[in-house]
Amino acid sequence: MEPLDDLVKQRLTNLERLRDAGRDPYRQSFHRTGLIGELLASFTPGVSVRVAGRLMACREHGKSVFADLHDQTGRIQLYFAQDRLPDTFELLSAMDLGDVVGVAGELFATRTGEKTIKVSDWTVVAKCMRPLPEKWHGLKDVEIRYRQRYLDLVMSPRARQVFETRSRMVAGIRRFLDARGFLEVETPMMQPVPGGAAARPFKTHHQALNLDLYLRIAPELYLKELLVGGLERVYELNRNFRNEGISPRHNPEFTMLEVYQAYSDYAGMRVLTEELITALAQELHGGDAIPSREGTLSLKRPWRQATFFELLQQGTGADCRQETQARAHAARVGVPSGPGVPLAAVWDKLFEKAVQPTLTEPTFVLDYPVALCPLAKGKPSDPTLAERFELYVGGIELANAYSELNDPQEQRRRFAEQLAARTPGEAQEFFADEEFCKALEYGMPPAGGLGIGIDRLAMLLTNTASIREVILFPTLKPETAAGA
Repeated sequence: MEPLDDLVKQRLTNLERLRDAGRDPYRQSFHRTGLIGELLASFTPGVSVRVAGRLMACREHGKSVFADLHDQTGRIQLYFAQDRLPDTFELLSAMDLGDVVGVAGELFATRTGEKTIKVSDWTVVAKCMRPLPEKWHGLKDVEIRYRQRYLDLVMSPRARQVFETRSRMVAGIRRFLDARGFLEVETPMMQPVPGGAAARPFKTHHQALNLDLYLRIAPELYLKELLVGGLERVYELNRNFRNEGISPRHNPEFTMLEVYQAYSDYAGMRVLTEELITALAQELHGGDAIPSREGTLSLKRPWRQATFFELLQQGTGADCRQETQARAHAARVGVPSGPGVPLAAVWDKLFEKAVQPTLTEPTFVLDYPVALCPLAKGKPSDPTLAERFELYVGGIELANAYSELNDPQEQRRRFAEQLAARTPGEAQEFFADEEFCKALEYGMPPAGGLGIGIDRLAMLLTNTASIREVILFPTLKPETAAGA
């Protein structure tokens, strides 16, 4: 194999040949009459067209050259004949695989039926100065794929399909909610108090105001203030930031959908969640069955419902509402459970270990302990439980929803309780927001709130195992630290 430096030098030579011929790629413009996918769909022999894309294959046959041109919508064959290009045919050898090329010509079909453009004029509009990887040989290293996502997209139809599907999914979410009277809104990404979740925030500083601010960990409190203001159905597709670990299901910067509806509750949010996700599956996959690592996964409604403590008892064999049994079982399976560990933290870790991996079919987990839900209403029949659900599919948490707490005195008490329960140096932090409590004092109608992880939903609907496969530019270590 030629050394990389020699290949780059050859491409520099080809660039100079184009410039000497008055065809400097970086001084050329090109206007298309259509996209390749459109031409293929309405293929009519003899029609004149102008298309552009990336040159991905080239085959010389004496006085003719065949090539493959790709754009975002598809691939079409090009046919360059010496008799049709007497002045530029020899210059074709200055084109390299990966060049961005524009061609004019007319459509025809070869004897084998291949849809082709008979080229009458061509121009290089961007020179590819580095050789592309040979198919997947240069892209097996996932770090290279994520760090040089542009190469991943050039070389992998699957990668392009994943991100096109994600884009269609987000557009479908907007259509679904807009059709039901929800308003899309925007709330601050820099906040004086990072509220709405228990997580470690990123901290920044505003120089002009000499003010410390935090990148938001959730937009929840601002959105509920809009309910106070009379906007009864709101949603935000928002970027959140949590200064925590990276894993196949976690990225420090991620996208959430949050939805709030006045005069609803967590039961109403369950219906909304089922309807939204099944509508997206129908749009993207044509039905309730979607591809999964096991073959197919059914999203047929209604989805399973079970309570937090029912599932915890099934997973552990212990009545975990009893503190002694919960701590004893936790100790047996290696979950921290000593005297300094809050019981709620024991429940949370036991659930993650014993129950979550078993939740393959769509499952609404209902009625969490209030200690795990500082922003949710308690159940009237049992105030130690909260009207909250989490949705799990394929062992992954996709959604979280509450009947929203709207009692300002109870909210202050919950905030104080959370602050008192913090242990020094713990990874998660919790911040009480007095401004939010003041807003509640003006009266927030009863409401349901829902959060759906967009990246995780994209993982589900594209049958992808890692969150980094559905984020165009995931957070990575610097190349020197990564050993790249």
